[in-house]
Amino acid sequence: MIMPPRYPDIQVRLHSHNPLALVSAVRLALRKSDVDAAEIHRFTSEAMGSPGPEQIRDVCAAWAAVDLC
Repeated sequence: MIMPPRYPDIQVRLHSHNPLALVSAVRLALRKSDVDAAEIHRFTSEAMGSPGPEQIRDVCAAWAAVDLC
């Protein structure tokens, strides 16, 4: 079963499949949505601690609605 993202109202659309660009885009979207800095740090630690690109994308999708074009 696919779980909805933690912040479903935050939508990130990216034309790059670079996982680091995706992390950056999600961080920016979280900041613009006034998410607490500690929560953004938690997201960043979780994403950057992932072992590979697929897992990083999975973490990003768990935090925000992600659309990779």
